[in-house]
Amino acid sequence: MSSATHDTMTERFRRHVAQTSAEPLALEVASADGCTVTDVHGRRYLDFLSGIGVANIGHTHPEVVAAVRAQAQRYLHAMVYGEYVQAPQVELAARLAGVLPASLSMVYFTNSGTEAIEGAIKTARKHTGRHKLVAFEGAFHGDTTGSLALGGNPVYRDPFEPLLPDVERLPFGDRGAVDRIDRATAAVVIEPVQGEGGVRIPPEGYLAELRRRTREVGALLVFDEVLTGFGRVGRRFAFERFGVVPDILVLAKALGGGMPLGAFVSSPEILATLAADPPLGHVTTFGGHPVCCAAGLAALEVLERERRWERAEAMGERLGAALCTLDWRGHLVEVRGLGLLVGLELDDAELTRRLAAACFARGLVLNWTLHRDRVIRLAPPLVIAEDEIARGVAILGEALAESIA
Repeated sequence: MSSATHDTMTERFRRHVAQTSAEPLALEVASADGCTVTDVHGRRYLDFLSGIGVANIGHTHPEVVAAVRAQAQRYLHAMVYGEYVQAPQVELAARLAGVLPASLSMVYFTNSGTEAIEGAIKTARKHTGRHKLVAFEGAFHGDTTGSLALGGNPVYRDPFEPLLPDVERLPFGDRGAVDRIDRATAAVVIEPVQGEGGVRIPPEGYLAELRRRTREVGALLVFDEVLTGFGRVGRRFAFERFGVVPDILVLAKALGGGMPLGAFVSSPEILATLAADPPLGHVTTFGGHPVCCAAGLAALEVLERERRWERAEAMGERLGAALCTLDWRGHLVEVRGLGLLVGLELDDAELTRRLAAACFARGLVLNWTLHRDRVIRLAPPLVIAEDEIARGVAILGEALAESIA
């Protein structure tokens, strides 16, 4: 018997699971339910991150679990996506089309958001016959080489250069730079609200200006709603808040109800470009896995039945108001957000790091954003109760007092 048998789970985690940072949180999960994650010692953590925007309808929703169990008993993987007719894929695609504008009626399923971005890039380039892509400073679209090329932080791009060529990044929200979108542009790829960029909301009319300009030059407009979709910002999808419909909509995170699932959604005309010259020009072995699609359909039904985006709007306002009552001692720059996606911008990166660590030590899960180390992101499940918001804000207040002292 290997001596590793006697190691703790955390020791084996550190030895055998690739780490993404020098100091992982190493929370050893026993269970998760609603807005709570419980560790193997029985300690309960209030989750104000939703697994980075995944658990919109709460962790381990019973209807999602039931759908996973039922589909797993029928069949798991049967055939590569797009060849066999698999009911969970078809039903979820049709349900999504039913809640989206008519121009967004066809779905290509993937395993993740970054894969969906890759598919959107390929689609836009092939459909338009152009190469140039326009993205934005502060953007985050994933970590594959294509999606990373669109990213707005050179700290994460530079170590992996050369990446995808012909990418131009514009200042987020700057109307004066919109004319740099020219007739060589295949697609403009943007988050309607930047997440890792610090929960940044575009100025009024900016997305409409991008829509006007892309139509003028014949480029496609791609909205990355991996984080903002499925009720997170107080509407089903963020584009509804801005009155702008993209040519391609990218989804993931909450789409799978806790299972790995992504998608890019467009018109039949645009997506037809992937099926010919050559056929099978874009394929995926596991994208649209039937168990994941069954989970996604169950999650979408819960979201629709309970109209969770409406509660997200109300609870987001409550959360934002409560945060402003804390004693920030002059260190709070701004509270901003939409629905239950809230950013707390502080005046010092080290204070931000200490505050996040102090919250975690007290049983509140949150963190700073990847591209703005002075911004703490709050994105609790949309099912969060008023008393949970009050408890989370109280913990944050205690952690704040410790971190500033």
